[in-house]
Amino acid sequence: MTPGLAGFVAAGDDAATWDDVTVGVLAALEQGFTVVPEHSGAAGAARRRTWFDTFDWRLYRADLILSYESGHRGGELRLSNLSTPSSPSSPSSPASPTSLTRPISRARLTSLRNATPATAPAAPAATEIVQPVTGWQASRPHGPQDLPDGAIAARVARLLAPRVLLPMVTVATVTAVTKLLNEDGKIVARLRVERPVITGVAALPPRLTITEVRGYPGQARRAARIVSLVAGVLPATEPLFADALRVLGRRPGDYSNKVDAKITAGMPATEAVAAILLRLLDTIEANVPGTIRDLDTEFLHDLRVSVRRTRSALKLFGDVLTRPPAAKKNGLTEDDVARFAAEFKWVGDLTTPTRDLDVHLLDFEETAQTLRAAKPDDLEPFRAYLKQRRTKEYRALARGLRSPRFVSLLQNWRAALTKIQDNSKSAKAGTTARSGQSGRTAGETAGTLAAERTRRAFAKVAKRGVAITPASPHDSLHDLRKRCKELRYALEFFAPLYDPVAYGKVLSDLKRLQDCLGEFQDTEVQIGEIRGLATSMLAAGEAPAVTLLAMGEVTAGLAARQQLARADFERRFAAFADVDGQRRMSVLLRGGAA
Repeated sequence: MTPGLAGFVAAGDDAATWDDVTVGVLAALEQGFTVVPEHSGAAGAARRRTWFDTFDWRLYRADLILSYESGHRGGELRLSNLSTPSSPSSPSSPASPTSLTRPISRARLTSLRNATPATAPAAPAATEIVQPVTGWQASRPHGPQDLPDGAIAARVARLLAPRVLLPMVTVATVTAVTKLLNEDGKIVARLRVERPVITGVAALPPRLTITEVRGYPGQARRAARIVSLVAGVLPATEPLFADALRVLGRRPGDYSNKVDAKITAGMPATEAVAAILLRLLDTIEANVPGTIRDLDTEFLHDLRVSVRRTRSALKLFGDVLTRPPAAKKNGLTEDDVARFAAEFKWVGDLTTPTRDLDVHLLDFEETAQTLRAAKPDDLEPFRAYLKQRRTKEYRALARGLRSPRFVSLLQNWRAALTKIQDNSKSAKAGTTARSGQSGRTAGETAGTLAAERTRRAFAKVAKRGVAITPASPHDSLHDLRKRCKELRYALEFFAPLYDPVAYGKVLSDLKRLQDCLGEFQDTEVQIGEIRGLATSMLAAGEAPAVTLLAMGEVTAGLAARQQLARADFERRFAAFADVDGQRRMSVLLRGGAA
């Protein structure tokens, strides 16, 4: 297999222009080589290639590209580095590619044309893992367990879980290969012209690659430089799948569950709040189809997190949306905000049962391996019961997400927020026109709102945390955990306004405190759920004695973890809210906001 970059791409907006560029390349190469078409089984045959990644682009973010190329008998999975993606050409070529990946100044073109192999730039290193696979269906999702045993699964399986691989885009490519011969009639390089098409959508610009023949690297580099001089030829700076996604209106890495609303410190507070809430709504809507299809558990998880963030945002600064005089223009009242908050609470409650069962099932193997008195197999009836319950709860969840109530909630919420955002921008534009000064905004800004509400959230955390003693009830820690979440969300909502270093220090301390409180609360919830499930299993006659004993051992382990978290709380809280912690927060809010 020959890995490497497609070195060049034909510029232009239509097939006729691309054909002219290709003809120009062949004519230019004829000035230095004898150009002969190569006839082989690969030439002229369309090869279909589908690129896979998770919904949140885990492979792309790890600098990896995974694709499947169909063949006459089965197909091949290919895993390559993003920095050196493979060409979608036939795998039969023995050559290695030479590519020019950066533009060259016209002042150097003559010297480069005459450069000797010793002074020519080296071809980039490229690596690719190729594995034959049978039964792989390019049109459907695949879990990590579908990957064949071997190097690809070893590289990516843990990175993917618990997500599934989704087909992102499929391209059919016809490849024409031309041999480049020297004066002695020996093949010294090849030109590979690939014409990709997204079936039923659009053709993509042809890609041209010069590949080396063993023993003649200098000739291949010379050919690559000749190609680089042809009008309409550009260096290929992106992999083919990125070009294909662009045609579909997408880009690699275009989904993230982060709250990355485009806000500035001088933006009107109302506009900033609407932008944050719209970004959260985008994430909710993006995850609804995958949740309904039950593709993997992370769709529901991301949906729940964005719903929870929305509820916290309404609690933290929902009043900004109903302040006069903007409220009259926006048509949103305090009752409206309260109604939306109640509806998002309904969504949270709707998603909770399925997510709780997902957590049990995701942790099941690890939990089973911690057993000492019992054996992992003793828990299998419990696993079967969890799956049965999960099926029932998921059906109720899917019905809720398809319901007119849920659909209307998202539509009405988007309409309200869009109206607020548009009115705020119009008001700001009018103020600027009257004052003659750009960027000047009347009223509260995002910067002042961020400092005020974040400081208030921090004060609540500090007040509640300092009042907790070893004798405090569990509910006090649970309440503190909720206040910590609100503070965390406030920091995340306004992250673009803060100095990254100051923000990182505060968030790092808060995360450690949240991890402690989360371990305490989650273990308590799991203990209660396991006890309730044991009671239900017993009543249904589905609880063998050994299974109940094993479940008892699991709850004992959870209780031990909870005690450790409780003992660690004081240290974690002190590190976050002591004098140094307060100073770090003060620095963030006073000097960290742009």
